[in-house]
Formats: sequence, C-alpha cells, structure tokens
Amino acid sequence: MPCSRRATRGSCSTASLRKPDGGFSPAALAAVLSGELRLSPSARLLLALSGGLDSMVLLHALAALRTGFPFSLRAVHVDHALHPDSVAWSEACAQACAQLAVPFDVRQVTVSTVAADGLEAAARRARYAALSGSLAPGEILVTAHQRDDQAETVLLQLLRGAGVAGLAGMPARATFGRGELVRPLLGFARASLEAYGRRHGLVWIDDPSNIDPRLRRSYLRTEIMPRLRAVWPQAERMLVRAAGHAAEATALLDELADADLAGCRARDATVHVREALSVAQLTTLSPARQRNVLRRWLRQQGFLVPGAQQLEVLLAQLRHTPRSQHACVRWPGAEVWRYRDQLAVLAPQALPDAALTVTWDGQQPLQLPGIGRLSAEPVRGAGIAHRHLAAGLQVRLRHGGERLRLPGRSGHQTLKKLLQAAAVPPWLRSRLPVFYAAGALAAVGDLWVCEGYAAGAGEDGVRIVWDPYAGAGAEPEIIR
Repeated sequence: MPCSRRATRGSCSTASLRKPDGGFSPAALAAVLSGELRLSPSARLLLALSGGLDSMVLLHALAALRTGFPFSLRAVHVDHALHPDSVAWSEACAQACAQLAVPFDVRQVTVSTVAADGLEAAARRARYAALSGSLAPGEILVTAHQRDDQAETVLLQLLRGAGVAGLAGMPARATFGRGELVRPLLGFARASLEAYGRRHGLVWIDDPSNIDPRLRRSYLRTEIMPRLRAVWPQAERMLVRAAGHAAEATALLDELADADLAGCRARDATVHVREALSVAQLTTLSPARQRNVLRRWLRQQGFLVPGAQQLEVLLAQLRHTPRSQHACVRWPGAEVWRYRDQLAVLAPQALPDAALTVTWDGQQPLQLPGIGRLSAEPVRGAGIAHRHLAAGLQVRLRHGGERLRLPGRSGHQTLKKLLQAAAVPPWLRSRLPVFYAAGALAAVGDLWVCEGYAAGAGEDGVRIVWDPYAGAGAEPEIIR
C-alpha cells in the first residue's frame, strides 16, 4: 500500500490514501478512450503512472478495455526521489499493475537545474526525458492530464506572458520521442474521475506537493481556482474553451509558417546540418512572420523555442550581417548559428579536450566526446593508403597554423584558408579531427588527404567518414 507524507522510507500510513465509495457510469470514459487512442490489436500503449487519482483511473479503465480491444498496454512510473515515500509510491504502482496484469517498470531520475528552472520545471524536464527514453518506436505514451489540469495550465501560461501556442495549453495529441503522446482525459473534470474511482473502489496516492502553496500550480489549484469558481462556476470549462480557440489560431499560424518555410529553406545547405534557412529569404518577411517561422522551424526539429529576449536577439542577427560572417545565439538546449547567408540550429555539445591524442587503426568506429564518430570505409585508389594504418593513425584536434600539401597541387596551403574556401562552418572547425602518421600530418577530417599519404591508382585505401553530430541530438521538447 502506498505511503503518506512524512512516513519513513519503506514504511506506510494511510493519510495519503483514499478508498472512497460512490457510483459513476464508466461508459462515456470507455468510449472516449477507445476513440482518442484509436485502439486496435496493433496499438501499443505506455501509460505514465504517477499513482495519483487520474492515472490510477486511467490504468483501471485501460486495463478493462483490453477485453474488447486486445491492444498492448504497459505502465511506467518515474521516481523523482523528492519525497521520503517515493519508493513506497513506486511499490504501490507496481502492486496496482500486478493486480491488473499490466507490465510495469520504474524509472528513477535525478532532478537537476532546480536553481535555474525552479523545482516544478526541473522535475518536469527530468520526468519527460525519462518517459521519452522509455518509449519504444511507434509506441503511444498516454498521460492522465484532465480538464482541471488544462485550465491550470492556461492560467499559468497567461501569467508567464505566453504566446498563442502557450495559451492553447496541452495538446491532446503530439509527436513525442520515438512515438506519440496522447492525453485522452482532457475532456473530463477531476470530479468525474473521482466518481469513477469511488465506484470501482480504487486506491490512489495524494502527493502532498499537489496542495503545497509554495508551488505555483498548487497555489493556483488551492487558492485561486476556488475563488474563480465562486464567481464563475464554469471557470475551468471556459478556460479550456479559450485554449481551444488558441489551439485553432495556432494551427492557422502553423499553416502560414509552413508556407513561409517552403520559401526560406536553403536550397544548397553549406552548413552541414539537416535543414538550414536562408537569411536572405527570411528577411523578405515581416518581423511577425519571421518570429512565426523561427518558432515553427525550431519545434519541427525538436528544439525548445526561446524566450522573447533571445528571439529578438536572433532576429537582430538576421537584420545585420556580423563582421565575422558568423554569430551564435544560445539558450538551454539549443544554439542557432548564422554562417554567411544561412541559419542552422544545433544541440549544444561539450567542447572536446584540446590535448586529445588517440591512436586509431580504422578497424572499428571510434566515438570521441565533443568530436563525434569516426569510421573508415575500404576503397581502392582513393583515401588514405592502407599501409599508413598499420601503425595506427594519431587523432588530434586543430591547434592553428597547420599547413598541408594536397595531391596534384603545388606548394602548401594553410588549413584555415582551405576550411574557409570549403565553407566549413565555425562550430565544426573547433571539433575537426586531424590525423597524423608517424608524427606527420596525413589527413584532415573526411575532407583532405595530404600528398604522400593518399592511395595511388589501384592501391588499397580507406576513406574516413566523420559524423560530427553522432551522439548529439535535440532534447525532446518539454510538454506542459
């Protein structure tokens, strides 16, 4: 049985448990779930199970639905380790799943960045990262957010000064991780779900943080919403209706952004990323449409949209060409680079060790922190002559001043000028691996092989393949 607040770890009390009585017809709930989740024998659901009322109701209802819809259902509980009874809560979730024959797993997380983001946001970030990691390809993550949660979210977003997308609240369906996220209970009030729990004698956990007025959402729930309902009895319903209007407006803005993006994508991306934007084309749009396009572009690639201040800095980079021909705007989880006439967005990577020296024979791929993955493909008459790999290549980083002589060219050229001529963007230059054989510069990345080290006609060689983005990716967008 799950534990209450202030109980010692592993012990249990009944202060945080409810097993009420009462009645409620579940027919409407079953109909909504089967429709919203598009249940079929091939459906695979992963339920985010907190152990609270809403998720316990959803667990029970989904388990019951398997009789008519033989879909796959499993559950996962994220243990934030923020309460002394968190282990007991995990055990209670495991017990509930065992009684309903639902496979269950626990993911333990460490909540960091509290000082920067606040406890609620930091816990949410850790939770959704864990849920994303738990989701199998093509699986649907199901959460138990309901109408009262949506109303609170809209109020919070309004008080944060959010735009139209923020005021739309939580989407009922969204792409998430390697699958999809669905919130099938957004049309149900908390009271209706409690009635369902009463009828079926469910037991759930009351997390004390849900009524802790020091937390913003809890303050709204316990102090503000009751006062609003006293004057506007339909407050939650009206807030959710407003969210629906904002969601419709957001969809229209997305349609406009998609049309604008089609004309702003770089035709010949020289910045070595999946998708770059043309600065010249972006500047033909009004500032409002520029902001709209940038938000849509970032979301489509899985990055968090920056706050208003960073977005204005980014717009300023569009209006004025930087003296160095490149500039960067950063915010948590993303950095946008302007290089020449193009914009690229990247997930931040740790800087590699400047003193790096690794010996590599090319037999197996080599993953290097901050550099990416190196691999070698056998070729004939191209690449580095295979004989130079017998003693292994030394992998290092640029230190400046490197000069190399390329096959078929007279004299030596500086690496700096070669990189400029090849339009290698600045964020790759500091991570560019260079290869030495017997102490002499033999090759640079997967770009050039020096004279004397290139395989001759008919000679066995290896072509180096460098993936600088291997191991780095966009952080899943935090779902409100």
